[in-house]
Amino acid sequence: MARNKVTVVGAGNVGATAAQRIAEAGLADVILIDIVEGLPQGKGLDLAEAAPVVPHDAHVIGTNDYADTAGSDIVVVTSGIARKPGMSRDELLATNAGIVWSVVKAAVQHSPDAILVIVTNPLDAMCHVAMEASGFPRERVIGMAGVLDSARFRAFIAMELGVSVEDTHAFVLGGHGDTMVPLPRYSTVAGIPITELMTPERVQALVQRTAGGGAEIVALLKTGSAYYAPAAATFEMVESILKDRKRVLPCATYLQGEYGADGLFVGVPVVLGARGMERVIQIKLSADEQAAFDRSAAAVRELVTAMANLAAGSASGS
Repeated sequence: MARNKVTVVGAGNVGATAAQRIAEAGLADVILIDIVEGLPQGKGLDLAEAAPVVPHDAHVIGTNDYADTAGSDIVVVTSGIARKPGMSRDELLATNAGIVWSVVKAAVQHSPDAILVIVTNPLDAMCHVAMEASGFPRERVIGMAGVLDSARFRAFIAMELGVSVEDTHAFVLGGHGDTMVPLPRYSTVAGIPITELMTPERVQALVQRTAGGGAEIVALLKTGSAYYAPAAATFEMVESILKDRKRVLPCATYLQGEYGADGLFVGVPVVLGARGMERVIQIKLSADEQAAFDRSAAAVRELVTAMANLAAGSASGS
């Protein structure tokens, strides 16, 4: 039986680490593609040479040619410029929108049945670009953000309470950024809501740290941004799709009335299976939680509007 095929666009830290995780799990053959000549080939060869030690038999190749990606089951898009210290996700908008548009166009030409997993920031807005560029239905365009944000929240809960990360579960809704909405009453340790295990002040401190999780790492690294956790979160989504596991994971998905949002990519819990985003899980939010979700959705809409205005401006030559 032929192995699955996953293309990872962008051979930077997130892309290469995601490729490593996918290959080492024996999940799929991986095509690592980048615009820079030699970069994906070098990283692909390095990963292939690690295979006998790990061991796994997945093939990893690096290329600059989209013809090599033909017939991919999943295309993971990580390409774009990374945030620099002091730079907001929004400032990445115009540059990364152009990059995502061109790579998605090229990828879907060779893999018209693929599922797109978008990782490039600003995440929610880039999902809109990918959906438009591909013409794919919403089931096959999914953004990786909520899994990462939830992982950060889970890690902080485990650190705070001195418990295994395996027993922590966290619930994060909304856009990937400062307006994300961690939901403490749905976040648990072995089924016990964290609101029963720590003071409201400590809960709030962890919520705020989660929202600033990416910026905290950017500030510490000075150059570059997080990539181990984003790559791990991407792997979890890819695995659930390829193995048809139907994991319930928070992902950026195109809402059509769910949670009161329409025509917008926002992070909500979804079932991920072989068809991609198979359904949205709706939960009842309190008035405060719904208001926070609405604020987050409004921030995403602002980005999408700004992006449309940038595109209109460049089209008119202004």
